Amino acid sequence: MKISVEKNVVAFVPENNSETASLEVLWRVIVDCIKDNKKLVPIGEYIPSKENLARFVIEGVPGGKTQWSEQSSSTDCTYYCSVCNKYINVKSGDTIPLCCARVMEPLE
Repeated sequence: MKISVEKNVVAFVPENNSETASLEVLWRVIVDCIKDNKKLVPIGEYIPSKENLARFVIEGVPGGKTQWSEQSSSTDCTYYCSVCNKYINVKSGDTIPLCCARVMEPLE
């Protein structure tokens, strides 16, 4: 994903179908056409030499402890919740998490 910053505007440009789908999920969670939009708030630190990962919490979306379904993953895969955009890596044979009252979906 390409990210560009110009003054106070940040642009995200997906570079494949998976990134396009992820950005669409993020957009749907953050943008509320009727009420107030949600905000991304940084958490932790971003030090690329230490760990090349930046994390943000979506303000106003509840988090909580992960619950697990009865279903098992057939492959190593990242699963995500299309409601709140939470994601988790699951190894082959491990149970698939539940989120927002439903089984999380594989991120392709």
